[in-house]
Amino acid sequence: MVRVLKVSRSGFYRWRDRQQQPSPRQEEQRRLDEVVKGAFERKKSRYGSPRLNLDLAEAGHQHDRKTIANSLRRQGLRAKAAKKFKATTNSNHDLPVAPNLLDQDFSATVPNQKYVGDITYLWTDEGWLYLPCHGH
Repeated sequence: MVRVLKVSRSGFYRWRDRQQQPSPRQEEQRRLDEVVKGAFERKKSRYGSPRLNLDLAEAGHQHDRKTIANSLRRQGLRAKAAKKFKATTNSNHDLPVAPNLLDQDFSATVPNQKYVGDITYLWTDEGWLYLPCHGH
């Protein structure tokens, strides 16, 4: 192969040995990937490259936003979209409200003397359903 390629034997072996070690650029990318992945996980996988770039810059890691984006892409990391808050109750209504019989006194002298509850809304495949808890 050395004769066909017209290279020196020592040059060929140096080239072959270099292929088994990461290049300085690959090593720098590996270090950056570790930093980016750590920051991404600390932010609960919610930050994309623009916000991660600002976060990392505050920590002293100055990089271009595209460099951060490339690191995320290389690692297969994609930010989760934040779920929008949706109010499930409407306290502004004219419906009857049960009286507060306990008046924050939850002490009881015997078991099963006092029960408290609330309407808990549950998300299901059929939409929002509520589970009323009735007190005695």
